[in-house]
Amino acid sequence: MRFQTPLIPARLIRRYKRFLADVTLESDGREVTAHCPNPGAMLGLADEGMRVWLEPNDNPKKKLKFGWRLVEIDNAMAGIDTAVPNRVVGEALQEGKIAEVADYSGVKAEVKYGQNSRVDFLLTEDGKPDLYLEVKNVHLRRKGNLAEFPDCVTARGAKHLDELSEMVRQGHRAVMFYLLQRTDCAEFALARDLDPDYGNAFDRARDAGVEAVCYDTKISTEGVSIGKAIPIIE
Repeated sequence: MRFQTPLIPARLIRRYKRFLADVTLESDGREVTAHCPNPGAMLGLADEGMRVWLEPNDNPKKKLKFGWRLVEIDNAMAGIDTAVPNRVVGEALQEGKIAEVADYSGVKAEVKYGQNSRVDFLLTEDGKPDLYLEVKNVHLRRKGNLAEFPDCVTARGAKHLDELSEMVRQGHRAVMFYLLQRTDCAEFALARDLDPDYGNAFDRARDAGVEAVCYDTKISTEGVSIGKAIPIIE
């Protein structure tokens, strides 16, 4: 997935009201407000003074002319846009780059299922059970090279796990796909202390037969692409 326009660097002043961030552009020192496409806690990713990368736009329908896309942490890069994982995974599915589901050729996005929900991707193949795949964005790191999810309470995420469990009970396959949007982690685990209910829902789903997969990403100021599978520590 390539960014639509070249990214420009800035320094973060503050992130507020969940979807807004004030920054100072490195090019000319102007202070501007950028859209922050992330409703989560963004622990460790929104500290004052961090170097961030913005995507400019000239769309007259958009009030904010910059969108926050990346943040630098030491020698690593993290993506903060929660819309990116579905685009990255969608491209990877079409190109057969996810080994665990590469034997499915039919890929449909945003298909209705469960209780008033839409599954991120429905995969189909003649002679195989339908495969329901949900994608979650991962960018929390609190220690070492361990990535964690979630970074705050997510009742919606727990609901998705229960709905995937129901799909398995109906005879289908189901996969919870965690996409790691940072370049300094090599393992994945649940942040059970931040959301015990999500951890319990994950355990129920695993017991029901829901599969769990985590892949990292390659991130640059040009775009984000699928990387390799990394181990899930349960």
